[in-house]
Parts: sequence; structure tokens; C-alpha cells
Amino acid sequence: MSWGTELWDQFDNLEKHTQWGIDILEKYIKFVKERTEIELSYAKQLRNLSKKYQPKKNSKEEEEYKYTSCKAFISTLNETNDYAGQHEVISENMTSHIIGDLARYIQELKQERKSNFHDGRKAQQHIETCWKQLESSKRRFERDCKEADRAQQYFEKMDADINVTKADVEKARQQAQIRHQMAEDSKADYSSILQKFNHEQHEYYHTHIPNIFQKIQEMEERRIVKIGESMKTYAEVDRQVIPIIGKCLDGIVKAAESIDEKNDSQLVIEAYKSGFEPPGDIEFEDYTQPMKRTVSDNSLSNSRGEGKLELKFGGKSKGKLWPFIKKNKLVSLLTSPHQPPPPPPASASPSAVPNGPQSPKQQKEPLSHRFNEFMTSKPKIHCFRSLKRGGATPEDFSNLPPEQRRKKLQQKVDELNKEIQKEMDQRDAITKMKDVYLKNPQMGDPASLDHKLAEVSQNIEKLRLETQKFEAWLAEVEGRLPARSEQARRQSGLYDSQNPPTVNNCAQDRESPDGSYTEEQSQESEVKVLATDFDDEFDDEEPLPAIGTCKALYTFEGQNEGTISVVEGETLYVIEEDKGDGWTRIRRNEDEEGYVPTSYVEVYLDKNAKDS
Repeated sequence: MSWGTELWDQFDNLEKHTQWGIDILEKYIKFVKERTEIELSYAKQLRNLSKKYQPKKNSKEEEEYKYTSCKAFISTLNETNDYAGQHEVISENMTSHIIGDLARYIQELKQERKSNFHDGRKAQQHIETCWKQLESSKRRFERDCKEADRAQQYFEKMDADINVTKADVEKARQQAQIRHQMAEDSKADYSSILQKFNHEQHEYYHTHIPNIFQKIQEMEERRIVKIGESMKTYAEVDRQVIPIIGKCLDGIVKAAESIDEKNDSQLVIEAYKSGFEPPGDIEFEDYTQPMKRTVSDNSLSNSRGEGKLELKFGGKSKGKLWPFIKKNKLVSLLTSPHQPPPPPPASASPSAVPNGPQSPKQQKEPLSHRFNEFMTSKPKIHCFRSLKRGGATPEDFSNLPPEQRRKKLQQKVDELNKEIQKEMDQRDAITKMKDVYLKNPQMGDPASLDHKLAEVSQNIEKLRLETQKFEAWLAEVEGRLPARSEQARRQSGLYDSQNPPTVNNCAQDRESPDGSYTEEQSQESEVKVLATDFDDEFDDEEPLPAIGTCKALYTFEGQNEGTISVVEGETLYVIEEDKGDGWTRIRRNEDEEGYVPTSYVEVYLDKNAKDS
């Protein structure tokens, strides 16, 4: 089966067919190229998807990914990113092994096809030239034969005519002989050309054309083999990444199997555990017995009205246990730090506030006493309200529950220790460099490093002082966290103690007219005050009434939390007196209030507000 013998007369069709084969090859190259673009686009979209759901660095979202389910999700995102990388590998291999290879091959194929058909056309032109020569020789031979025949006839006619001279007859005879000779020469030339043409034609159809067509056939068959090999490569490129893709999928399955629901539950406990024990049982209050209450003139009942002192089950406190008044507001209150409301600035020292009072120091008290103070101290509620409004976080994290505060402090101590280690490494490096400079002065001046070394040493000392401060707070918190059994005894003893905690009747812990503090409320009154105060405090959030005015004697820059800046000569409202800690609470407008040193202002109390 050969195109040279079977398709000897289909030169034009073979030319069209081979061109069609090249078009098919180019179409396949285009198909693979579009496939690589799809793979790249798919890989890019997968990478963007994985990046979109990755937790942001140094954000709260990153802290939430400590749970095993979230870690498994991160592993899934990473494996998806690796999976996208394999699609990029597919695109790269197809581009290099298929597109690049076929692009080079198709250029060679076009050149070879052009050369083969050029040889074919050349052979065709040669045989056509031979044919034209043969036709020309044949026509010349035919013409000479006719001319010789006419010359012979004319000679015979002249020879038969008696009126023609002998000279004319001789001339006609010579002309006839010339024509016959010319016909014989044309005949010989035609015969020679014919033999040559037959030879060339035989060579053309039995040698040249079969050879050329055989080359074209081989070229076409190589093209077909090449496209088949490319299709195999196309499949192999995909098959090569299947094991790695399988590993990616296995990684996702392994991450899913690593999810531990019990561990996640324990992490939730560690994240949100407050460290407090649940309140004990509430004692029964017998309302059938006449209740004797001793209420001072400046008690809570006078400031809020006589009707609010009694516990009304038909009002908004109906059916509510006091520990869960208004959706566990009391429980939230218990988690607030024990500090003056709002806390005077921690830096209220002579260096920060010249000639100003010192901030009050907190005393270490049993947890049950702190619990009682949260229950009975009205300013604590206002402190919680200020936190609720979005105040700044205290440096000692005292706004957090004990357990959460301990974790934050421990985390801060660890961070400071890392910074100290980093500074110490830097100091060691500078010291070594200084030693090198001392040994080799040409390398540098050792004195040039003294300033940097002193600066690093100063930073280390600052960090150590900061660490000691946080370690002290941490030791204080850990000292205040009793064992579970001890804490339970204290918690239960909160209500069973023989000397129940008392309640300050004054809404702002103000002094009574005789200068003494009134602390004579019973447990029954405590529960009623809580029921009404908590509802009013969190439902209404009314601002504290002004009890007088004050004039700033000096300018005070309130840069710390809970303080307010005042200008010398400025007049403001007093909403809370100095309770002996050296601070007075003032207000400038509805939303701007805070503490200033008492020695910085001159207070003018409203007599009516003081008496009430």
C-alpha cells in the first residue's frame, strides 16, 4: 500500500489532505493551550480561595483557630493550596511537553511538506515541458510532411505540363526534394523527442512521483504518530500528579480525623472560665413576720424613693432570682475587677501628677468579701457601666474574670520574657562585636558601640521592671484563686455566715450628715436593693445627679484611664465627693465625666443634694 502507486494521479488531493493534517495538529495544540489556561485559572482561583479563608496574622480570628476543628480547616486550606499547585504543574508540563514540542514539530512538518511538494511540482513541470516539446516536434513533422506532399504534387503538375519550360520543371523538382528532406528531418526529430518523452514519462510515473508521494506518506504517518504520542503525554501529565493529589486528599482526611470534640470543649472551658463558683442557696424570707428596718436619712430608699425599697413580685423583678437579674447581669458584675469605679490612674504618682494624691491601693481580701462588695457597693455598678460603654482595658487586665485575667497576665509575662531574651541576645552580639573591635581596632571604634550597648541594657532593665510588675499581679491573682473545695466553702459561707454582709445605703457611698458611714442593712434589704438597683441601673442607665459645682484651681492633664482633663479656672459639676482616696468625680457634659485630684479643685456642694 503506497500512495506513489495507488494515488499517482492525486497530487492536488494529497496536497489538500496534508494541509488538513497540519490544521488538525494546530487545532490540538490550541486545545491543549486552552486546557493549560484553564488549569492555571483554576489553580489561581483555588489559591485565592485558600488565602481568603486563612486567618489574618495577629488578629482575634487567629486566636480562635486553636480548636481542632479550626486546625483541621486550616489543614484543608493548606492542602487545597497544594492541590492548586498540582494543577499548576499540569499546566507547566503540558506547555513544555506538548505545546512546545508540537510547536517545534509543526514547523519542521511544514518545511518538509513544502520541500516534498516543491519536488513534485518540479517533476510535473519537467514532464509538462517534455510534453510540449513532443507536441511541437509532432506539429512540425506534420507540417513538413504536408509541405513535402504539396511540393511533390506541384512538381508532377509542372512535369506533365508541356508548356512549362525545362528550367521551371527542374526548379519544382528541387523544391520537392528539399521538402522531402525537411519532412525526413522532422520525422527523425519527432521520433527522438517521442522516445525521450516516453522515457521521462516512465520515470515520472514510476520513479519520481512514487518517491515523492512515499515521502509525503511517511511524513503524514509521522504526524499521526506524533499526535497520538501527544495524547498519551496529555494523559500521563495528569496521571503523574494523581499520587500527590491523593496525598493532598489524604491530608484532608487525616485532618478531619484529628478533630477532637472533647479537646475543643476543654478549650472552650479554658477560654471562658471565670474562676468563680456558682452562688449558694438563697435563704427563705418570711414576709408574714413584721420586718424591722433601720434606714439612715441618706439611705438608698430616700434617694430612689420609698416605694423601690420593697421587693415587688408584681413588677419587673417578678419571678427572678437575684443572681440572674436581667440576663445574668449580676454574674457579669461578679466578673468585674475589684477597684474604685472608675479606677484612678495607676500612674497617679508625684512623677505623673505633681503634688497630686496617690491612687488608692487595693487590699487583698477573701473572695467572699469581694463578692459581698460587688453585691453591696453601688459605685461598682457604675464602674461596670463604664466598662460596658467601651472604656479602655486596664493594664493589669483587672476588668477580666480571675481565670481569664491570670491567662492574660501569664501571656503578657511570656511575651515580656521573649522580648528580654531578644534584647539580651542583641546585647551579647554587641558585646562580641566590641571585643572584636578591641582586638582589631582597624575594624571599628569600640567606643561607638557604648551608646547602643547602654541603650540595650536600659531596655532590658525596663522590660525586667515591667515583667516584675506583671509577675506581681500574676502572683496576686494566683494567690486569690483558692482551691475548688475552699472556694466552694467560701461561696457557700457567703450566705450562711453568722455576720452577713452589710449594704451601704447611700447610692454613692456618701457620708451620712453626721460624718459616719451607714452599714446596717440586713440580708433581706440587700436582696431587695439588688433587685431594684440592678434593674434600674442597667435598664435606665440614668446619669448620676450633680451634687454641686467645683472650680479648677490648676490645670490637670487627665491622661490616665478614668480621669478627665480640666483647665485652670474652669467650672464643672460635682457628681461624687472625695471618699478619702484623694479623688473627686466631676462632669463637664452628659458624655464627659471622670476623676480629678481633690486638691486641684475647689468644691461647692449643693446643700439640698448633700442632705438628700
